[in-house]
Amino acid sequence: MQAARGTPVDHRDDGPGRTGERILAHPGSWLIFASVTVLMVAVDQVAKVLAVRHLTGEPDREVVGELLQLHLTYNPGAAFSLGTRFTVAITCLAWVATLVVLWASRRVASKVWAVGLGLLLAGIDGNLVDRMTREPGVFRGHVVDFLMLPNWPVFNVADVCINVGVGLILLQVLRGVGLDGRRVAPEEES
Repeated sequence: MQAARGTPVDHRDDGPGRTGERILAHPGSWLIFASVTVLMVAVDQVAKVLAVRHLTGEPDREVVGELLQLHLTYNPGAAFSLGTRFTVAITCLAWVATLVVLWASRRVASKVWAVGLGLLLAGIDGNLVDRMTREPGVFRGHVVDFLMLPNWPVFNVADVCINVGVGLILLQVLRGVGLDGRRVAPEEES
């Protein structure tokens, strides 16, 4: 049996006289999710390696005048360098967030949701790689940041992925589109 827009449906038995449906990821959408995740983690990590190699000990470099500059810094905290004393806790939360996004991806059948979740996971895991592999050690590694805008904290490609991914997810939620690509009817909302 197929659900809306060709989404595969897996039937399960919920007990005597009850049958439930569990919507599984559409293979094409899940492939988009996985591809976006892998590609953007790779882009993030290559950009960080290049930033460390070419910016260590160097003055800031202008990319677009004073609008966008390259400035190497290492961030032990979360966004905006908050929580610098809680690096291990932030790392553990990133592992939990990774598992939550992977769990949600099992049901993705919408291409927009697939891209949004893929970008979100790429951002989480791009920074998680730093926390697991960079100095001062496993679970305590500092995240490489190198993109600087005026009056804004220094950030990286993973941070951009998180923001764009969250933006796409919010767009889908506001449009009433579920992970499976179906619109939620007003009478179904409660």
